[in-house]
Amino acid sequence: MAGKQNAPEIRFEGFTGPWEQRKLGELVSEISTGRSVNSDDSIRGVPGNQEGAFVLKTSCVSSDRFDPSERKKVVADETSLVSCPAVADAIIVSRMNTPERVGACGYVFSSCENTYLPDRLWRLMISEGVLPYFVYLSLIQPAVRQRVKGMSTGTSGSMHNIPQKSFLGLWMSIPSTLPEQRAIGAFFRELDDLIALHQRKYDKLCTVKKSMLDKMFPKPGETEPEIRFEGFTDPWEQRKLGEIFEEYSEKNRADLPPLTIIQGGGTVYRDESNRNLQFDKNSLSNYKAVNPDDFIVHLRSFEGGLEKATYCGLISPAYHTFHGDGIDSDFYYLYFRSKRFIDTDLKPHVYGIRDGRSIDIDGMKTIPIPWTTVDEQRAIGGFYNSLDSLITLHQRKLELLRNIKKSLLDRMFV
Repeated sequence: MAGKQNAPEIRFEGFTGPWEQRKLGELVSEISTGRSVNSDDSIRGVPGNQEGAFVLKTSCVSSDRFDPSERKKVVADETSLVSCPAVADAIIVSRMNTPERVGACGYVFSSCENTYLPDRLWRLMISEGVLPYFVYLSLIQPAVRQRVKGMSTGTSGSMHNIPQKSFLGLWMSIPSTLPEQRAIGAFFRELDDLIALHQRKYDKLCTVKKSMLDKMFPKPGETEPEIRFEGFTDPWEQRKLGEIFEEYSEKNRADLPPLTIIQGGGTVYRDESNRNLQFDKNSLSNYKAVNPDDFIVHLRSFEGGLEKATYCGLISPAYHTFHGDGIDSDFYYLYFRSKRFIDTDLKPHVYGIRDGRSIDIDGMKTIPIPWTTVDEQRAIGGFYNSLDSLITLHQRKLELLRNIKKSLLDRMFV
């Protein structure tokens, strides 16, 4: 711990001197941008490259990281692009963006071949004697990030712009020695590598889930899925949704707790919800009771798909409730939240535009949906439950690591 003024709360052993106050402009050897370019399928080559060029999108910097895959092919010539390539050890700053994203930064670890900056991004090159990665870490520190956003100009709802003079005049604290800068930089590189590892695992599991979802349900017109668990050989059937699920309406159950429906997240007790939803307690007798594993659908649908009840409780009378006997609710919840059901099966029964969209419940009951034995339903539903638990585990690890990084950026910088 450091108790001296202008020193961080947490410090590596052996470093004791106060940090220096420097303006960002003193640390930057060059600040530059590319130029506005036009996207086109026909690419003109730039010198030394006959295959054309790429320009980074503004979205290449978000969540304090640089993603070189966020780029597009462009019509290119010398004057528009080659002046500002994405080179190693450059810091990329979003100088013009929405109020929430303006000032976002990313670090270029290795040069991106034939990839250039547009006019909405700055490329910062750092002077010798200062570690570029340390300057990048300083710029993504929450307090500094807030100061950068605060200097941006623009009206509410419009694009905001950071004045270059104000940005380069930003005061920053840095260690007086390169060894301390390197120690901090190496620590956060390892932390970022760990975050990236869990991000890759999370992304891979999400991809596996999507791929398996396509293969474990029969394709349209077929009676067997591409992949099946051992022991199941009977052909699948198509049955109408209204034949498998019965709509019911049970009221006068004011003894039950009111619930809130979360799209893609089941139901939660309204008293425990972080949503400020008002309701008239005197009208609870008119609310509908719902039981765990039954399905819920609203006439007004903003996302599509059916939701599954997690608890026994009350829901608004505007919702419709469905119960199925001899079925596995996890299996059907998986299907009802699938892209195929929402975008293909349900779509013909959704009418209206934007927030005025509604679902024709009687039409929805006629939708053909897959049916197989309940044992096979349970096997598939259980498999996806386990997969979802693994995805959630990596998602929580990611959130934890990101929170740790945010906290340490506060405590290891001045």
